[in-house]
Amino acid sequence: MLKIVEADLNNSVHADALLTMLNEYALHPMGGAEPLSSHVRNNLLSELKQRSIARVVLAFDGDTPAGMIISFEGFSTFACKPLLNLHDVVVSAPYRGKGVFKLMLQELETIAQRLGCCKLTMEILEGNQHAMAVYKAHGFAGFELDPAMGKAVFWQKKLTS
Repeated sequence: MLKIVEADLNNSVHADALLTMLNEYALHPMGGAEPLSSHVRNNLLSELKQRSIARVVLAFDGDTPAGMIISFEGFSTFACKPLLNLHDVVVSAPYRGKGVFKLMLQELETIAQRLGCCKLTMEILEGNQHAMAVYKAHGFAGFELDPAMGKAVFWQKKLTS
């Protein structure tokens, strides 16, 4: 039986599940096909705990982690309300196609409503057609204000430390 929870990162079971799920995602081609670095493994939990804007939803099958969504609160200036951005989403391979994402998304939507959020946002790799179909089936769509201007595109500029 699946159990969906908002993670408590002070709970060692939840903390271990987060690192397990994130590493599984990192090892997949859609996550870069590299394991988490020792720096990430050693510091991520303490860094996330310092950020009140971080929200983590976990799925468990008994004691086995089955899925995870890490999201961060942002802000919509046009709506003058907070939003939640799904940053990392993973369903463990044995649990794919079994409704785990739907259950985690329902929990995240409950959290977003509690926070007064106006929407959920996310970025996705354009080659991840399967995930796009799943997200579309759950109400996500490309962002656009004016169809003549096209859909929004996610860009980045990496900074050196």
